[in-house]
Parts: sequence; structure tokens; C-alpha cells
Amino acid sequence: MKLADQIIQQLIAAGVERIYGVVGDSLNPIVDAVRRSGGSAKGGIDWVHVRHEEAAAFAASAEAQVTGKLAVCAGSCGPGNLHLINGLYDANRSGAPVLAIASHIPSQYIGSGYFQETHPDRIFTECSVYSELVSTAKQSPSVVASAIQFAVTSPGVSVVTLPGDLADSDMAADARPYSVPAPSSIVPSDETIARMAEALNSAKKVAIFAGIGVSGAHDEVIALADTLNAPIGHSLRGKDQIQFDNPFDVGMTGLLGYGAAAEGLHDADVMVMLGTDFPYDQFLPDVTTIQVDTNPAVIGRRTGVTVPVYGDVKSTILKLLPELQPKKDRSFLDKTLAKHDKLMNKAVGAYTRKVEKITPIHPEYAASVLDQVAARDAVFTADTGMCNVWTARYINPLGTRRVLGSYLHGSMANALPHAIGASMAEPGRQVISVSGDGGLSMLMGELLTLAAYDLPVTVVVFNNSTLGMVKLEMLVDGLQDYGVDVPQTDYAAIARAAGLQGIRVEKPKDLESAFTTALSHRGPSLVEVITDPNALSIPPKIKSEQVFGFATAMSRIVLNRGAGEAVSMARSNLRNIPRG
Repeated sequence: MKLADQIIQQLIAAGVERIYGVVGDSLNPIVDAVRRSGGSAKGGIDWVHVRHEEAAAFAASAEAQVTGKLAVCAGSCGPGNLHLINGLYDANRSGAPVLAIASHIPSQYIGSGYFQETHPDRIFTECSVYSELVSTAKQSPSVVASAIQFAVTSPGVSVVTLPGDLADSDMAADARPYSVPAPSSIVPSDETIARMAEALNSAKKVAIFAGIGVSGAHDEVIALADTLNAPIGHSLRGKDQIQFDNPFDVGMTGLLGYGAAAEGLHDADVMVMLGTDFPYDQFLPDVTTIQVDTNPAVIGRRTGVTVPVYGDVKSTILKLLPELQPKKDRSFLDKTLAKHDKLMNKAVGAYTRKVEKITPIHPEYAASVLDQVAARDAVFTADTGMCNVWTARYINPLGTRRVLGSYLHGSMANALPHAIGASMAEPGRQVISVSGDGGLSMLMGELLTLAAYDLPVTVVVFNNSTLGMVKLEMLVDGLQDYGVDVPQTDYAAIARAAGLQGIRVEKPKDLESAFTTALSHRGPSLVEVITDPNALSIPPKIKSEQVFGFATAMSRIVLNRGAGEAVSMARSNLRNIPRG
């Protein structure tokens, strides 16, 4: 058996069904071993030919997040595996169990400045939980097994650097059996639970801030909120885990946030952070804080924590509930819920009603219509930028949907390759990629991947011919927007030329029929929505310096480009400003 065949057999034993990548030179022995495996239909592995290795890593990341299982990507030596790095950063920061095979130059030339020489075992260290070079055929089984073990149990990215000549050599040692233990509960000590109970029982106003770590503990978090009469705010990653079936929901905090989450957290006596390493400390209150997490290294690094709790959310709450005294006073909860309802109706919901005749189309309305026509178990992938805002505010998770994005790495162009991975992993599930024209155009070649595999993915493009989030960043910094405009492009026509069903929508009244047609199509579709380029997101809690920056930039626009453009921008964004 060739070493490459042994590696493929190890991956099959770990449950891997496909490898995403681009074939070539030093990677060819692995690709040929994939061919000899017979494909997933015969118990082997499939090769998924993407157009760019960055997309391969994003696709593997999405597959791993949707299934919870190990996913694999690969790149050839030098430029090939270097292209993986951005998607691997995203996967690792998202905690996605991904193994990357970084093919290397012939082993005898390593260190000689050979053609295409890089050092992947060094380069990928920062974006992985495990990265190792295979130096001998005898060493390989142990390295590959360790890589799988680290990726699945950490979870995160493992990188195996493999010289092409070694991959083509004969195996020299047996692989040990695949053995990854099932996850187990992490239960806090009695002393920690007592400290939590003391802080919560003595507080008048408690607010809960939930992140991705509440996955699998939805009902327990609701029970905790019910006992404490506590509003529940959430992070962007926590949205599809806690927002559904939640009478205590007060929205999301942060730059992309909405609703009363920010104010609810700041008005509380005690904040309970559940499974979140929310990075924006400026949105966190200076109050008594309890933080629960399975990773003790992140506790207290964003804000001062009074009661640090090492434990999983579900086990912690189940042990805590019997020690709590149910609160009778609902005034804080009711006040926060009323504020949230007002904000949702007057700010977030302002331009999703009575706008069927307004052009250019308001992106909020387009996202709202998409939410209504999409399947109850659809997977949404959202590009970084304004599309993150619209999906966060208008796509309802329902408890059955998934909303994936590059939420911690913040990369552009993630939505389309994420959709490829999600669709490959769950071909019977509706998958919807939501991109801006800037993000889509960065990895637009992956439309050819959709066509090549006839994946039933619907790509929704919010075409405003500008980099909207960057434009907002400039305005709040008091800078006139510059370098953010994108040439007018007919993406629907490009999609049709690539073999997709392409639909262009310029009138709001046509949105529902366009989305319905695309989603019912058996192959890939692209719906291009021509949206208002001046529609920008306003943070839920506006600071005076942000208003000053926006006003300063607007005055420059008036002076340099005329009052008409400034008035248009102001009208487009007044609807997003929260009103007291």
C-alpha cells in the first residue's frame, strides 16, 4: 500500500466523505489515492474540485459546522496550500474540526530554496491547533492520527504537511485504530454553584448574554431566565441557538446589533455570560459578571468577572436552578421587553413595511421577504459586511435553521464557499448564500463549482455597487467615503453564462416570485437584487462621537459632491436610527 492510500484509509475510518481542493503536482499522489478509494458511494472518498483553495478551506469549515464531523481540504506545494490560509483562519476561530493536507516540495530539497518552497508546518501554526511535518513514512500514521484527534477534540484546524515524494512511497507502519472519545459534561464544583446562587439571589435585576456555547442548552437557558425574570441578549454566533421560541429575547448587541440587548445588559445589576467570548468590550457593562465557559482561558479576558465558572452551560444551569430563589418582580424584564418591541417596530422594522413600490430596493425588505419564503430548515451563509447585518436582523432561526458566517475572522467572500460545503454535506437541505456584490466578486469563480456539481444552492446578491460596511466605517470616522464604489455589473448575466439560473430583480414587488423560483429550482440559482447603495446599518447604541463623525462626513459630501447626494443618504438611513 502506498502511503497516500494509508492516509486516505485513515480519513475514511474517521468518517470523512470528501476532500475539497485543487489538484496538482505534489498533491497528485493523494488525489490518485482518492480516485482509487472508489468515491463515497462505494465507501471511499470524493474529490471536490473547487476553483480556489481558499474556497476549499471555507467549504470544509461549513461542512464541519453543519455536521459536527471532521472535514478535509488540501492544497499543493507553495502557492496551492498558501491559498488555504484565510479559510483555515476562519475555520479555526469558528472551532470547526477541519484537517488540511498541505502538500510539500520533494523532501530532499526542503531547506534549499527550491521552486515553490515554503514551510507550511511553520506558516499554519497560528491558525491551527496542530501542525506537523511528515518526515518519514513510518512517522506518518501517528501524525495523521494525532491531527484527526486534535481537530475533533479541540475542536479546530489540524494541518499535516506532506512532501509529495513521501506520499508516493510505500507505507512503513500500521495505523492505530481511530478512537475519539464522546464529549462529556463539565460540571462546576459545589462551591462555584454556591457563589453563583448567592450573586443571583441577592440581585434585583439580572440580564443574560448568550453566545454559541448555549448550543444544546436552549431550554435550560429559558428556564434560567424564567426563574430570574431576566432578559436574554445574544451575540451574532448565538443567534440561531437561542433566539427562537424565546419570550425573553431582547435582540443582539454589538456593532451589527439590534433591539434592547445593549441597554438591557447595561441596566442590570448582574450579567450572566453564557458560552460567549464576545470581543467588543465597549458594549459590555461594568457590572457584577458571572461567566460560564468550557474554555477557562477565555473567562475574564473581555470584562471583569466576579464569578468565573468552568463548565458547560447545560450542566451548570441544571445544577444551579435548585439553588435559586425565583424572582417575583418582573418590572426590569417587562421594561426591557417593551423597549425591545419599540425598537424592533420603529427602527429595525421601519422599512420592511409599505415599501413595495420604493426603488432602489431596500435591503432590509429583501432580507425580510427571503426569510418568509425560505424553508424552515434552510441553511443560510452570510457574507461579511452589510449582509451580516441584514441576515442578523431579518432571518429568523426558528430552531431548525442554521446561519453561518465568518463571525470571528470577519473575512469577505465566505458565503459562497460556505454554501458549497453545506450543500455537499447535506444535499437534501435548502442552502442560501447571501452576499454583497463586493464579497461575491472576490471568489466569483466558485459559481463554476456550483454548476459543475449541480448543487441546489441559491445565491442571493445584494448589488448596491459599493462596499457598504467600509463606507459606514469611513463615515463614522468622519471620513468622506472613497474607494468603495464597485462598477455596475450584471451578476445575473454572469451566472447564466456560468450555467446557473440567473434572475435580476429591480422592483420590490418581484422579490417574492424571484426567490420562490430560485429556491424551487433543482440546480444552482442566482438572484441579483438591486439595492439602495445608501442603506447603511446604524449600531443599536449610538455614541456622540459616532454621530459627530457621520455629520462631519456628510458635510464633506455636501461640499464635494453636492447636497443632493447627502440628502439621499440621510433619507436612506434615518429609518435605522433608534428613537427613544
